[in-house]
Amino acid sequence: MRPAIRKSVKYLQIAASIEEVGIIEPPVVIPDPLENGTFRLLDGHIRIDILSGKQTKEVVCLIATEDEAYTYNRRISRIAIIQEHRMILQAVKRGVSEERLARTLNVNIDLIRKKRNLLVGICPEAADLLRDKHLPLNAFTELRRLKPMRQIAAAEMMIAMNRFSLSYVKSIVAATPEEQFVEGKRPAARGLTPEQISLMTQESARLDREFKQIEQSYGADHLDLVLATAYISSLLDNARIVRHLAQYHADLLTEFQKIAELQMAA
Repeated sequence: MRPAIRKSVKYLQIAASIEEVGIIEPPVVIPDPLENGTFRLLDGHIRIDILSGKQTKEVVCLIATEDEAYTYNRRISRIAIIQEHRMILQAVKRGVSEERLARTLNVNIDLIRKKRNLLVGICPEAADLLRDKHLPLNAFTELRRLKPMRQIAAAEMMIAMNRFSLSYVKSIVAATPEEQFVEGKRPAARGLTPEQISLMTQESARLDREFKQIEQSYGADHLDLVLATAYISSLLDNARIVRHLAQYHADLLTEFQKIAELQMAA
């Protein structure tokens, strides 16, 4: 793992929480398609790196199936906000006080409470879709305005467009028909005319249709990418292959190393 990651605030927070309350969210692994009896890490690279530094020999892991493996975002080295929420709930369930969590993570206790209540008003299906995505805290405030089916549609659009910013979530909310709001009425949209809101509503409907068209193939394509990346990393573990590439295909070796580095950072 890159030294810069080990110096990041998030890395130090996770290390502090492991030291204080232990592993709450188990790492996720998938059976290695190239070697029976071994596993590849899908989610939890930072946690494993911290445990390795502590000379920990064993840790409980969750085993993912091939069908669900693609849902883990392996190119992100930070814990997603819903994962943080679940870690906080697990810690509180174990008897760790909010004050102790705030002190351990070096954050304001109000932030701990907001993250603890993150999924209040969010339907389970939408929460599951966003479980490994990196949304700002206030994005969930916006999603709470919507009825469950619209929350699910909003989560699907964010994933399809790979956009998780607060401004994008607000644009989805602004484009939502009034009958899909919890209170049955769209909140006042600052700086938007009725014509602009109507146009955004039409665009939202179009994106819904496009998403349904690509939904069928996305999972399989992403899984192929995950397995291909794992295969490239295994090739680079072979010194003879690396020497051959360095001598005859230096350009390919450079690209392969970039891919492997992304995997290690995930």
